[in-house]
Amino acid sequence: MAVEAGVFDVIVIGAGHAGCEAAHAAARLGARTALISPNLNLVASMSCNPAIGGIAKGHLVREIDALGGLQGAIADRTGIQFRLLNRRRGPAVQSPRTQSDRDRYRHEMKRALESVPDLHLIQGEVVEITVRGDRATGVVLHDERWYQAGAVVLTTGTFLNGIIHIGLRQIPAGRAGEPPSTALAENLRRLGYPCERLKTGTPPRIDGRTVDYSRLTVQKGDETPTFLSFQTSEAMLPQTCCHIVHTDDHVHRIIREHIHRSPLYSGQITGIGPRYCPSIEDKVVKFPDKDRHQLFVEPEGLDTHEIYLNGFSSSMPLDVQISMLHALPGFERAVIIRPAYAIEYDFVQPTELWPTLESRRIGGLFHAGQINGTSGYEEAAAQGLVAGINAARQIGGSEPFVVERSLGYLGILIRDLTDHGVDEPYRMFTSRAELRLLFRIDNADARLTPLGRRLGLVDDVRWEAYSCKYATLDFVADYVRTKHISRAKDPVADLPAHAQQAIGSGRTLAQLIKMPEIRFRELAPLLAHDGINATFEILDQVEHDFKYAGYIDLQRNDLKRLEKKLERRIPADFDYDRVPSLSREMRERLKRTRPDSLLAAEHTRGITPAALSALSVFMDLETPTATRDTSGEQV
Repeated sequence: MAVEAGVFDVIVIGAGHAGCEAAHAAARLGARTALISPNLNLVASMSCNPAIGGIAKGHLVREIDALGGLQGAIADRTGIQFRLLNRRRGPAVQSPRTQSDRDRYRHEMKRALESVPDLHLIQGEVVEITVRGDRATGVVLHDERWYQAGAVVLTTGTFLNGIIHIGLRQIPAGRAGEPPSTALAENLRRLGYPCERLKTGTPPRIDGRTVDYSRLTVQKGDETPTFLSFQTSEAMLPQTCCHIVHTDDHVHRIIREHIHRSPLYSGQITGIGPRYCPSIEDKVVKFPDKDRHQLFVEPEGLDTHEIYLNGFSSSMPLDVQISMLHALPGFERAVIIRPAYAIEYDFVQPTELWPTLESRRIGGLFHAGQINGTSGYEEAAAQGLVAGINAARQIGGSEPFVVERSLGYLGILIRDLTDHGVDEPYRMFTSRAELRLLFRIDNADARLTPLGRRLGLVDDVRWEAYSCKYATLDFVADYVRTKHISRAKDPVADLPAHAQQAIGSGRTLAQLIKMPEIRFRELAPLLAHDGINATFEILDQVEHDFKYAGYIDLQRNDLKRLEKKLERRIPADFDYDRVPSLSREMRERLKRTRPDSLLAAEHTRGITPAALSALSVFMDLETPTATRDTSGEQV
């Protein structure tokens, strides 16, 4: 019999990246919050690669940070290598990535959570979400403790009915060495949630002392780091190198000879895996024309010899893994500390959720992270932040925080999930963003920090830093518009030769930095001569705004059109059967997904432009001012 153990405003189940952000946000917004995990020593564990950020993922982390989240600051604080990816491409797709010290990351995250007033960390396994009527009321733990709550955030990662596959061997687990959540998975089914299966995997961990690094290619970090948090000004830890190695025909031959022993190809694994991050055996089978695949040798931390072989995920039997590994150059004597494995787990289609991430089925129950079919620390943290904000706002009686596509990558993520659902593990890409030039990493704070301030997540220190930055940026932008460079008055001799040549007999600074070959940071002596002090980050952001001004203006017009569609709200009880020209399939799809705006309807899979036009005309005739009750705070 369950024994009452306490009462909270918000309970967060699971202390992974989604759970940490959810609990932090809810508590910061004044909700008495409990974060419950089976093992509090593994808070924010990096169960796969020890890195945060990457293409598009770095955009998400910057947006989380701008709103007042934790992930970027913790990643920077524990970073041992920083790299800006896509550096040779345009600013819209450049994205920071931080190699973090795995152990330090989770210790720093736990320390940050423990410093938040009224955030309580509780160790235990949740086996049941209690419900009264159609609303969540709390949770029961395996030891029969019952905690009551006004809202519950579910962030279970890969633990729901998790099964690890290593060859034909199957091990019930949420991740290596940790039992799965089977009772909670059964509880969700009893509550009516139709669970489906997904699959992901991880590479072997290697003893770095057994690797011949002389045969690998060194990959250094950036001399001038690009950080994930707007708060970070310098690296806190010693910096280290990664390395690169490639597979060859010998490795591929071993895989092909033993592919029948792979649970992925024997039919043992039924869950759908990620197309964009396949196992090494999947790469060899699906890309037979490629004679090699690039692998990254990444350190797990500063105080360990353990390394992570990024790109070598596998579910092959251990003896095959050893043969594959020893066929790699420099790994002939390598010792596996932990074998690679695949893991299958339950998830719930995110179309079960409102855009607030609250369940449509049970009020006060929010889902975030891999339970929604996503893959990646960054996608999980972003969802956790939104779920935590909305759980706290619901308890406090505030309007819900609805994240729209016009907000940035955070809105694109949430809307893609709740409007479309998933048929494979969802990963964020820059190609998913219609307005990439407006959603750059350098302006995430301009887009989101004022919103974070209004929500109550951005404190006075961060707000003061933000205000100072943009006061300086506005001053520098005005300087660029008005400054005319003269050889007689300005220190052009201190500039690079190609910049001197571009100046010629004289130019405005705005004309100069619009040139493709000119970087504004190269012109810093001009600013110093005029007594202007600005960071390279500010100079880069001003440069992007001027250099791409024409394209940015076009995208701003697109944003206005997008926002007009967003303003066209659709009532929750809208009768699609009355709309002429809609096929039966389209009606059923719209009734199932219940888009809350014309923009959401446009992004609903299978809805044609003609159908959208018919819907728009009918809305004009029937419900010109209709709005959904759950629209909340629009952005």
